[in-house]
Amino acid sequence: MGCLFGAKLSQVAEVTLVGHWPAQLAALRQNGLRFIAPDGRSHTIPLAATHDPATAAPADLALILVKSHQTRQAAEMARQLLAPTGVALTLQNGLGNLEQLTAVLGSNRANLGITSEGAALLAPGVVRHAGTGHTTLAEADTAVAPQTIVELFQAAGFATSLAANAEGLVWGKLAVNAGINPLTAVLQVPNGFLAENAAAQQLMMQAAQEVAQVAAAQNIQLPFEAAVQALAVAQATAANHSSMRQDVANGRPTEIGAICGAVVAAGRRCGVPTPVNAVLQTAVLQAEQGIWPDAQTPEAILSLLFAQIEQAKT
Repeated sequence: MGCLFGAKLSQVAEVTLVGHWPAQLAALRQNGLRFIAPDGRSHTIPLAATHDPATAAPADLALILVKSHQTRQAAEMARQLLAPTGVALTLQNGLGNLEQLTAVLGSNRANLGITSEGAALLAPGVVRHAGTGHTTLAEADTAVAPQTIVELFQAAGFATSLAANAEGLVWGKLAVNAGINPLTAVLQVPNGFLAENAAAQQLMMQAAQEVAQVAAAQNIQLPFEAAVQALAVAQATAANHSSMRQDVANGRPTEIGAICGAVVAAGRRCGVPTPVNAVLQTAVLQAEQGIWPDAQTPEAILSLLFAQIEQAKT
């Protein structure tokens, strides 16, 4: 996602990518970024890339697009590279990211948004824009006005708007993530499979609806019908391989704790049952450890998941 936003924003602003993956940094420095559009056309975009945040200073805007377990580290890096009036914007998955940014940078230098843009890193220095979506930023009293960022994103070709309900934005994206990401990771399928397979679609929509129920118990209003939106995003990003699927396939830690784990914990506090998210959390944790029955077909795994959910309800 960092490569996707960096590539498109570089057409309208000065952009530097900051990261720690040596192979990625080397590829970007030597060859630039090979950007593959949704229609399959590709071109190379020169992008500055560094592991040293001081090299990118002073920046007016830092986009935080790391995994949720890396947010605190990213916040510290943002503090080094941002100008005194610069702002960090999280477009991450899960809960708690804005709070971590605010703890390091202050409330007037951190804001949040959600995006349904899809991207896949095919190799170091090669990114595929897997599906176009919509990006929404929260209205906030920050050093850089959110409307300014909206206009920047729009100039770069991202469909972007503002919304007043920040909590609703986060929980809305959480619902979509909980519906799509764990299932694609456990089944090892692209997003579109969840829209095409009746059993997978049912489970996806149930997981998203559980999130909406937990949000409602906290008087948080989502900006859309959770289950319907999860289905729409799965259809719009049909060819995309979710970040969680990519993490499991590559043996990396996932964000399951900040997604399904956060839903289960919040549901427990609110007295709202979350058996679907609980089972999906366990399944992804098993997949991370390589003990999930990955030799089975997606249909067989779905049947097993449904059985486990029924057991969790009793």
